[in-house]
Amino acid sequence: MSRSQLPRRLVLSASLGLAAPALITSRSARAATEVDVELILAVDVSRSVDTEEMEMQMRGYAEAFRDPRLAEGIAGGPLGAIAVTLFVWSDWNIQNTLVPWMKLEDSTSCERFARAIDGASRETYLYTSISGAIDYASQQFGQRYDGMRRVVDISGDGVSNSGRPLAAARAEALEKGIVLNGLAVLDRSPQPAVLLAGLPPVDEYYRDEVIGGPGAFLMVAEGYDAFANAVRRKIIREIAAVPAQGPLVERAFG
Repeated sequence: MSRSQLPRRLVLSASLGLAAPALITSRSARAATEVDVELILAVDVSRSVDTEEMEMQMRGYAEAFRDPRLAEGIAGGPLGAIAVTLFVWSDWNIQNTLVPWMKLEDSTSCERFARAIDGASRETYLYTSISGAIDYASQQFGQRYDGMRRVVDISGDGVSNSGRPLAAARAEALEKGIVLNGLAVLDRSPQPAVLLAGLPPVDEYYRDEVIGGPGAFLMVAEGYDAFANAVRRKIIREIAAVPAQGPLVERAFG
């Protein structure tokens, strides 16, 4: 097979120095729209996230997609397009997609995605199943788009306490070539039960137990008032054509 006959995804992956993905031959995969990145935003809505904090999270994501630098970053990719979806998660069996997959390629499509977030429901539940969120996210890739990179952006403010072991879900996702990035929110007023349980700091937990894959990193929001700044910086870094080898852990302040 000549270079000109190779799928564009393989040629682009080689030119960027990325590991070439397996050649996909299914009819549905061939029909998928190619994009630079398939990005899944997985938003924690467990009981540690109150109504005000939930609103701050959603507003932060919407503001990020209205940032002109994000549209510029998308345009700078080899294909000039990414695909993004957003779901919320809590208990092992609760994952709700609020914004379905959308193709973003300019400021107009980014604004459309931001408006979809504005209009999405605000909901909170009980427990925290990061493993459930990872398992659900892993099943969402390749449905409509075929990304050169597949990234899950997991935000949260607590450790996993529901569902199967996090290590197993994480390992399976990494085996599929999925990159797991984290957005850990440090609660300025943690609940007494959390303090008494002796749980690890959430930023250390996300760094050691959640993130993984080539170029994976953790963004730490120093309180929910820093969330909008954190998510803007994080997504801009995630959609870069060739992700820079930045620090493993970055911190954002309000």
